[in-house]
Amino acid sequence: METLAMEKLKELNQKTTRVSGSEALLLSLIAEQVTTIFGYPGGAIMPVYDKLMDFKDSLKHILTRHEQGAVHAAQGFARVSGRTGVCFATSGPGATNLITGIADAYMDSTPIVCITGQVGSHLIGSDAFQETDVVGISMPITKWNYQVTRAEEIPEAIAKAFYIAKSGRPGPVLIDITKDAMLQEMDFVYKPCNYIRSYIPVPLMKEEQLNRAAELINEAKKPLALIGQGVILAGAEKEVLAFLEKTGVPAAFTLLGLSAIPNDHPQHMGMLGMHGHAAPNIKTNDCDLLIGIGMRFDDRVTGKVSKYAKQAKIIHFELDKAEINKIVKVDAYVNGNVKETLPAVTAKLIKNSHKEWIDEFKIIREDEEKRVIKKELYPEGNKISMGEVFRVINEAVNGEAVLVTDVGQHQMMASRYFNFKNTRSWITSGGLGTMGFGLPAAMGAQFGAPEKTIISVSGDGGFQMTMQELGTIAYNRLPIKMIILNNNFLGMVRQWQELFFDERYSSTPISSPDFPVLASAYGIPGEMVKGRNDLKAAIQRMIQTPGAYLLEIKVVNKGNVFPMIPQGAAVNEVLFGDEKPSK
Repeated sequence: METLAMEKLKELNQKTTRVSGSEALLLSLIAEQVTTIFGYPGGAIMPVYDKLMDFKDSLKHILTRHEQGAVHAAQGFARVSGRTGVCFATSGPGATNLITGIADAYMDSTPIVCITGQVGSHLIGSDAFQETDVVGISMPITKWNYQVTRAEEIPEAIAKAFYIAKSGRPGPVLIDITKDAMLQEMDFVYKPCNYIRSYIPVPLMKEEQLNRAAELINEAKKPLALIGQGVILAGAEKEVLAFLEKTGVPAAFTLLGLSAIPNDHPQHMGMLGMHGHAAPNIKTNDCDLLIGIGMRFDDRVTGKVSKYAKQAKIIHFELDKAEINKIVKVDAYVNGNVKETLPAVTAKLIKNSHKEWIDEFKIIREDEEKRVIKKELYPEGNKISMGEVFRVINEAVNGEAVLVTDVGQHQMMASRYFNFKNTRSWITSGGLGTMGFGLPAAMGAQFGAPEKTIISVSGDGGFQMTMQELGTIAYNRLPIKMIILNNNFLGMVRQWQELFFDERYSSTPISSPDFPVLASAYGIPGEMVKGRNDLKAAIQRMIQTPGAYLLEIKVVNKGNVFPMIPQGAAVNEVLFGDEKPSK
């Protein structure tokens, strides 16, 4: 059934009708099929919030407890649903509070549209109350931004914003609207945008690129595919599976590429990077062909670039041409949307198997199992390890949940030990590494996928950065399952201090409130677990309890994440935790 607002939109587009700029903004969002907005009101954006009262049947506004919560929620919504997230903020501090989330979305190619209020156009440049040049501030971290000073600009600006945010390599867009533009009247007509001169979001496939890539893959004896988030953003999971199963090539995954295919696929060799699995990291410097698919060869994946895969030829399947040859020099590339380019190459490939090559990965994996994984998943002693928490979570949900994390040791443990079964079941902050991301991103994920179980996992440090969003969760009755792994440290920084700074724990011990008591103040049930004997039953209670639940788990204070590639080391210089690293 069409909403009243959609009916009104059709009516308005059939005749010339005068509306305010604020109403034009909301009608434009409805035209882009927006249903959920995260935000926080203030003086400069008040006219928009006033008009929101007239659109309750079409636009659900979620009042977060901080603007940073709004933008991270928009990210979580976008990442789980594949749609564009939307957030509102007022001018000045409201707008600047979005900046961290916008930068995070830019680094991780997340499509969001941020709408900020601005002082009246006659006051711009006068240092008026709550005036900030948010367009200037956000320019380096947006795909596009624009300041609207007249009401009649609003529909076109919104149309462009959604087209740019979602097309090509996705990313954040910001539209700053002056208060007088919100109040002015205009003749409303909305035209969706599907073309901008000089903006080419998806380059055309070139046959010579396809042929060269196919030639190298057919010739390779020890190929290794590196799968990134570009596969998920393109919706190319089936195309990647078809490529892998035809070629027999083993595959490794970037942090954000996890969940593109199920973990239990026989060609899934694990995660790349500083805290990734040993086999794909070591074999990067032993393969004869690297095939990067929708990934950007960032420093956490490559380690020391001068020692990265020097023995191998490299192919790069990549949408954004600026990423090609940016970090590593490649022997061939295929520039385009991987959903189109990969099957075009797959059609040219010879059916193959690389069983002996994959067996070499398994030997290293078995060594890692003995030296690291078994100890982490089944630890000795009385203290709970982070890894065993994820083992118990796996037993409880069997991959049928969306896991959202904050940043730190728990994030790396989650990426290593959670059983990813479905695509878009993994939401975390990758490129920017934003502490405080997890809880508000989980809120957005719950709105983006209301039918799914959303599990939020945070450390005691990161949770305290945005824990005010417990208010948003309680008010909206979001059934998020919140886990806090509490080791009384800023754990990842402490690990580096232990290994590389002579155990000088400067400003990393941290105190916390009684988290379950804090949750109870919001009407959210919860409990604290200190012993292993209580862990499984507590996680079952959390999953089975209707509505939100907070579970604080006391974990070993000085646990470390291994394997680890030290910063500046080569990818095959892997520490397993039973060696003494050089300072």
